[in-house]
Amino acid sequence: MPAKEVPCLMWKCPRNPRTVVGMGSELSMGARAEITRKYATAYARASKGDKGRMLDEVCAVTGWSRDNARRRLTQAAKRPGGAKKEAPRPRGRKYSYDALKVLQKVWAASGGQCGKYLAASMPLLLDLLQSHGELDDEPRYTPQVRAELEAMSAATIDRYLAPVRAKDPVRGISTTKAGPLLRNSITIRKAGDEIEAAPGFFEVDTVAHCGPVLKGEFARTLNMTDVLTGWVFTRTMRNNAEKHIIAALDAAIDAVPFPLLGMDFDNGSEFINHGVVAWAGNLGIYFTRARPYRKNDQATIESKNNHLVRRYGFYYRYDTDTERATLNRLWSLVDDRLNFLTPTRKPVGWGTDKAGRRKRLYDAPATPLERLLSTDALTGQHKDELIAYRDSLNPAKIARRIHDLQASLIMQAKTKTDELYAAQIPSALPDVHHSIRVKKASRHPTRFAGIPT
Repeated sequence: MPAKEVPCLMWKCPRNPRTVVGMGSELSMGARAEITRKYATAYARASKGDKGRMLDEVCAVTGWSRDNARRRLTQAAKRPGGAKKEAPRPRGRKYSYDALKVLQKVWAASGGQCGKYLAASMPLLLDLLQSHGELDDEPRYTPQVRAELEAMSAATIDRYLAPVRAKDPVRGISTTKAGPLLRNSITIRKAGDEIEAAPGFFEVDTVAHCGPVLKGEFARTLNMTDVLTGWVFTRTMRNNAEKHIIAALDAAIDAVPFPLLGMDFDNGSEFINHGVVAWAGNLGIYFTRARPYRKNDQATIESKNNHLVRRYGFYYRYDTDTERATLNRLWSLVDDRLNFLTPTRKPVGWGTDKAGRRKRLYDAPATPLERLLSTDALTGQHKDELIAYRDSLNPAKIARRIHDLQASLIMQAKTKTDELYAAQIPSALPDVHHSIRVKKASRHPTRFAGIPT
């Protein structure tokens, strides 16, 4: 009985029929897939011995293992048209729609916290909103919905809130100018200069509310952040004159609930001057400064300049008493939100991930108040007063007042700032007073006059 003929696996390239690929040649994935589709039917109908010989040839041509070649030929025989990509099934929602809607409301009241922070502050925010009656008129809020909100992971919160998040791509202007005389007399901050075991060491900077131009007088905002706890203080001044800086620093000493021990700032002349240095010396506050042109030396305060001052105060130009008063009312609300209601994370060391790459390690999210209460900087009575003040805060009311003050700032400053931006853009139209000169035709004949056109 004659042996059954086994199909030859010499393959011709469809783009160039003269090119023949045999055993041992390197093929692209497309060529291998075409070989598989072409010989899958013959493999399915062949006997056991013929299948073994076909597998030997397929492995020699494609470089696959026998198991891989067998699986691909079998699958291709079941799907003559080739393997088709299955559409991914939509992921079912783990939590209810009511929980999603209440989550959006809590997120808005929190000031737009990210998932990691909102998951940590969820019980506190729900308690405050519920105690102030903000959820009484919310029919979706039930004990079951609260249990769902408290069970949500940070990644789930971020995924559910992705459609409602807003981004602000605007950037500001740097106005730092080094002080030439007093700078060298102030110590450059080194690792360990700050008192890590106790709160009171602040990074300090000023933010210019100049709009697109630095001309004229405009408001400045003093921004202070405690390195250990993350406690913030913000105050807007008329300008960065020495007397205004000292007045804002005095206000910080009165407002911060723990002693101010030291300050670190950049090399700007608003801090490096005899008046501010003498003020700090009289109060026993030691000064350190960052290295020139090294912004990462003040990473904490530079971050706060962006997501505190710029996020809430925008990039408009403020130069009137009314605008400065509005900003200071805004900062008192923002400081309460960040100090009492918004968790933060602090780096605690370095580790490695599963791939062996170095990665930063952080502690569990905690509010600046919680970090402050874990230290010995406060008495028991003072701690009770701060906790009582935190419990009196209404996150939804704070959010509404912040929105109203921001709307007021937009009405006061947006138009004039837009006009300043427009003035900085060169006009694309020709100047009618200095129009383009057109060269007149010469009266004298040229050497090309006899050439016909």
